[in-house]
Amino acid sequence: MEYLLLILGLVILIGGAEFLVRGAVRLALRFAISPLVIGMTIVSFGTSAPELLVSLKGVLSGYPDVSVGAVVGSNIANLGLVLGITVLIFPIEVNRASIRIDWPMMMFASILFYIFALNGEINFWEGLIFVLILSAFTFWLIRKSRIEGKALQAEAEIPDEAPKDTAIKDLLFILLGLAGLYFGSEWLVESVVSIAKNFGVSEKVISVSVVAFGTSVPELVTSAVAAFRKETDISIGNLIGSNLFNIFAIVGVTAVVHPLSISPSVISFDIYFMLGIALLLLPFMVWGKNIGLWKGLVLILFYAVYMYFSFATPF
Repeated sequence: MEYLLLILGLVILIGGAEFLVRGAVRLALRFAISPLVIGMTIVSFGTSAPELLVSLKGVLSGYPDVSVGAVVGSNIANLGLVLGITVLIFPIEVNRASIRIDWPMMMFASILFYIFALNGEINFWEGLIFVLILSAFTFWLIRKSRIEGKALQAEAEIPDEAPKDTAIKDLLFILLGLAGLYFGSEWLVESVVSIAKNFGVSEKVISVSVVAFGTSVPELVTSAVAAFRKETDISIGNLIGSNLFNIFAIVGVTAVVHPLSISPSVISFDIYFMLGIALLLLPFMVWGKNIGLWKGLVLILFYAVYMYFSFATPF
């Protein structure tokens, strides 16, 4: 039964990602918002929904290691495994805005999470700070993109390329995509965790590896579909935005609902890999015209090293 759920979850995830990307691109054209910003906001929120559900369920059920482990592990998987596989499919040309705005914001979120976690807990007020920062940043990002998009159209006398039909179809695509990602990831995580437990793997290791990978599958499938459709701005925006949402929204909302205790092993081990891969991404974005084959292989190797030490070290 677990293997049937695994296959069914993957199939639904792929279909959901296709609907989500198609709806997101149409919405970007309709409201003069760049695909990068759509990837950073709507698509990122949708693909981060599984992490939010896993985190809330974990902390309310008395398993904080699952909550924090899923977030930290997912952030490492997004940049190591997901981005690595995506650029193997199609090289991503990095938008300047990703270097000047998106990466610094993601790095800021990662460092702030590290500082707040040092005392072993993310409390209500720290969680509220995360949520408020994300709300302000998202509002500013969308407003800035709309102003710049309309100004560019006016200056260059570019005709309006927005779809002529109503926005209901776009929203329907996005809702169907989000539903597919939600149910697909739920079934996938449930089946994979069940299989892992059958092999006697610990809760903490399951959370940073199996659960983190499972909740990153929506990002993987969405980014891969976007790469196939040559919507590379959505790919990179989705991954950076998802890491932002994982910290600011998921850790933030979970801590507001219930104080979130941080495992010593996360503070002394996993969090350094999360900071390390975030730092590694910057030179990859700056050097060269795009993130391509060899950079993707390095990112995947980084993730493989993290997985090896996660299973090999006795934390």
